[in-house]
Amino acid sequence: MGHGLLPSPCPLRRLTWTPKEREAYTNDLDDPRAFIAVSAASNRSKADKDPTQWLPPYASSWCTYVTSWIADKTRYQLTFEPAEQTALAERLAICPEQPITITLAR
Repeated sequence: MGHGLLPSPCPLRRLTWTPKEREAYTNDLDDPRAFIAVSAASNRSKADKDPTQWLPPYASSWCTYVTSWIADKTRYQLTFEPAEQTALAERLAICPEQPITITLAR
């Protein structure tokens, strides 16, 4: 199991979080997208890359990955970098029927 979809909050956001908020973000079990089963190789290849730099190896997983990335960042009110927004919009174009469900964490 790994944080396969967990976006990394921007450094400024992390600095303003209390230890309790950082722990809640890292251990968020309320959203089933937070932890997914991935191979060790896939986890290593992704590392801390965002969707501008990495997509799952199988195209059949791209829509789920991208919509989950958006939901997770929105859940914690994390900002999207301009390049990240562009990459996500391009990838969403191939997912016209993929819903994005968001529940805010706080």
